[in-house]
Amino acid sequence: MRVKQGAEGGLPCTTEEELLKKPVITPEDVLGLQRITDNYLCSPEDNVHKIEFTRFKIRDMETGTVLFEITKPPALESAEDGRKDLDPNAGRFVRYQFTPAFLRLRQVGATVEFTVGDIPINNFRMIERHYFRGRLLKSFDFEFGFCIPSSKNTCEHIYEFPPLSEELMNEMIQYPYETQSDSFYFVDNKLVMHNKADYSYSGGP
Repeated sequence: MRVKQGAEGGLPCTTEEELLKKPVITPEDVLGLQRITDNYLCSPEDNVHKIEFTRFKIRDMETGTVLFEITKPPALESAEDGRKDLDPNAGRFVRYQFTPAFLRLRQVGATVEFTVGDIPINNFRMIERHYFRGRLLKSFDFEFGFCIPSSKNTCEHIYEFPPLSEELMNEMIQYPYETQSDSFYFVDNKLVMHNKADYSYSGGP
């Protein structure tokens, strides 16, 4: 795992408008973004490898406590053919509700289960960038590696969170869902999936 803060290593700053004009978006492109995107930078049709996330779990590495877990219901998979009229971006956005204590965690494990289609996948990589009210908080960079065709895969990535000031944590609690993230997925350095999330740390289930 590599953790980056901001556009490092001499990467030029890029804008969403610039990237939407590019035929191919690379990891270096999104690492230059300095704010959350307003739009998705690729379409669901770009997922030609048919990567589908079926389960996701977050746990505190220190205590092992499961903080969030979601599994895609099998009924959704069988009903997809009858859902052509639904929002094509459905399933690309997640809203998380955590308690204020989450902001004090230093290390979190995220287990993801996913299936792939009948094309082998090389160099599967995710870059996830978190922002609060227009400010880049942290950037994570994870490698999934090679996935064999028609396989189900499970892996856990470790998020090591930078310490936050009391002032910033109080603001993030005070303004729920203004903490947001872009998750960009690449195969062979080409963007194939883009998911979004926002977060509340003011309590809730």
